[in-house]
Amino acid sequence: MAVSDESLKPVAPGANDLNKDLGFGSAAVRTSRLLNRDGTFNVRRKGLDFWTALNPYHEMLTMSWWKFYTLVFLFYFALNVLFALAYMACGPDALHGGLEYPWFERAFFFSIHTFATIGYGSLTPNGVAANMIVALEAIVGLLAFALATGMLFARFARPHAKILYSRHAVLAPYQGRSGFMFRITNGRRNQLVEMQAKVTMSRWEVIDGVRVRKFYQLELERERVAFFPLAWTIVHPVSERSPLEGWSEQDLRAADAEFLILMTGFDETFSQTVYSRTSYRAEEIQWGVRFAGLYDPTGDDGLVVIDLSRFHDVERAELPPARGRGAVQRVH
Repeated sequence: MAVSDESLKPVAPGANDLNKDLGFGSAAVRTSRLLNRDGTFNVRRKGLDFWTALNPYHEMLTMSWWKFYTLVFLFYFALNVLFALAYMACGPDALHGGLEYPWFERAFFFSIHTFATIGYGSLTPNGVAANMIVALEAIVGLLAFALATGMLFARFARPHAKILYSRHAVLAPYQGRSGFMFRITNGRRNQLVEMQAKVTMSRWEVIDGVRVRKFYQLELERERVAFFPLAWTIVHPVSERSPLEGWSEQDLRAADAEFLILMTGFDETFSQTVYSRTSYRAEEIQWGVRFAGLYDPTGDDGLVVIDLSRFHDVERAELPPARGRGAVQRVH
């Protein structure tokens, strides 16, 4: 099979069109999946020492909510234990009041009162050493609450697109031929505008007897939409110019094909550009089906209604006969 169309020439490091290089390279990529469905990369970096790679601010912003709250609670608990031990080191007369509690519990609860600037008055410091620790804890408490509040606000204020992707991509009939398609919609009630899609296919090929991974930028029926209030089915027409022309489902699976998706849009709420990414592997593509309709005709209030409970639904569709094409040496 032979192809002379330069538009189908795979992109590799050192090629003339460096703008199409995704940053993964071709010879160095050995992982079976480059990009997970949740948008994270299957890349592990090593060689940096711990302190160089440490970035607590970034970790606190990107970790899950339950990890964030757990870390804040543990930090709060550990600081109060530390100051309780400091009060205990000042002697049994360092605190007045609360004699009904054991010594550690008195010191621990007094630390909480001081740390949070509550000051009920049932426990009071006694002596220079205890008051110096109170002064130190007051400063630490103010700084800690300021940092925790700032981190909490930053997590809420950080713009993040919640784009819902169809569970599977499909290869469906399209304008007398076939097309690679997937469907997206906004998972939030905020408004996204100027949405843009980029789809890149990656697969293994044998070039001059060497097995390498190649990347192809796929031409889309529509690369951008000005408004995004509904769902958008993104289509790559499989034509003579397409690197999918003549490739079967078995061919793509044997070549370990992966379709990398990058969505870009403008979030009106934050007035910032937001991003979303995912990928579909060859086994996550359904052949000979098309997406079911989403529009609900029962709306009687003049509004356009889409039923997102059918967002992932597909229905059978007959694909046109595959057409042969030229010489890309496949991996089997």
